[in-house]
Amino acid sequence: MIEAVSCGGVVIYRGKILTLYKNFKNRYTCWVLPKGTVEEGEEYKETAVREVYEEAGVLATAVKYIGKSQYSFKIPEGNVHKEVHWYLMSSQSFHSRPQREEYFVDSGYYKFHEAYHLLKFSNEKQILEHAYEEYLELKRANLWDNRKY
Repeated sequence: MIEAVSCGGVVIYRGKILTLYKNFKNRYTCWVLPKGTVEEGEEYKETAVREVYEEAGVLATAVKYIGKSQYSFKIPEGNVHKEVHWYLMSSQSFHSRPQREEYFVDSGYYKFHEAYHLLKFSNEKQILEHAYEEYLELKRANLWDNRKY
């Protein structure tokens, strides 16, 4: 079994969630949250911020660690067990630019229920639910809009 670790972000701006559309040679198409592999010497939070910027062109701030998801898949070299650490993140605008080199062809910010139904994977839907609950708690406590970016 090959072990892999990635980090990603649930990025929110004005209550809407950033999602990316991936189209790999018309064989693998789906909406996902931005995430990627931890580089040597990198802290998880740094990886999440970097990957959001690389995949979506969004300068985001990590607000809070919200948990991890796990899944497995097969590649020619064997079975991969992946662990993804997630952060609730904020951005300062709706601007995004999908990374074409990684087959991201569209990106945008969507209302919670829209983003939830766009996402393909159940583990990302669960992370989105948890992140959005945390976001609403911060809003209720008047801590989200008063953050210093």
